[in-house]
Amino acid sequence: MNYDAALDRAFDSLPDQPRDAGDRLSIPDPVGQTDGSFTRLTNLEDIADALAREADHVHSAIQRELGTAGQFDGGEARYNGSFSVSDFEEAVDAYVTEYVTCSECGLPDTRLTREDGVDMLRCEACGAFRPVAKKPAANTQSDSPTLEEGETYELKITDTGREGDGVAEKGKYTIFVEGAREGQVVEAYIDSISGTLAFGRLA
Repeated sequence: MNYDAALDRAFDSLPDQPRDAGDRLSIPDPVGQTDGSFTRLTNLEDIADALAREADHVHSAIQRELGTAGQFDGGEARYNGSFSVSDFEEAVDAYVTEYVTCSECGLPDTRLTREDGVDMLRCEACGAFRPVAKKPAANTQSDSPTLEEGETYELKITDTGREGDGVAEKGKYTIFVEGAREGQVVEAYIDSISGTLAFGRLA
């Protein structure tokens, strides 16, 4: 057997190399519809299913990436402001990088878990794990605040704080609502705001 044939045989016997996250994931293109002062994302659930993540979690991350407020009713999501399909694509790409792709092996075979109040990304392919930190918004639609002290807002409670308070997201703000529970949609009165943290109670 000559050298070239031996080399070809050796390469043929090697195991297939892992594909990167782009090859492994098949994410639907975002479908956006502008409707007055807000933009709908009509296939958020399909995108979340492709990523094996909760739609509410993807929605909250897109809100932060777009720097705006929004609502998700279990069917479609909508975001205050006018956004293009490319804006949504960039937001989804940022989500994949932060919440889906393993930083060690580059594969999307991961689980997002919450441990001791911290989101952890654990890779089932290589065993690596890392904490996931919320990123600041990439851009903002307006410099005006999306939250004001002394006002009441309808909020979706998406998490539970260390003291047992419900936690909601609105624009750049993380809001702790006394007496609220995860999964509820509540009317919350904002008592105080400190930076991007706000504290309220059931109205």
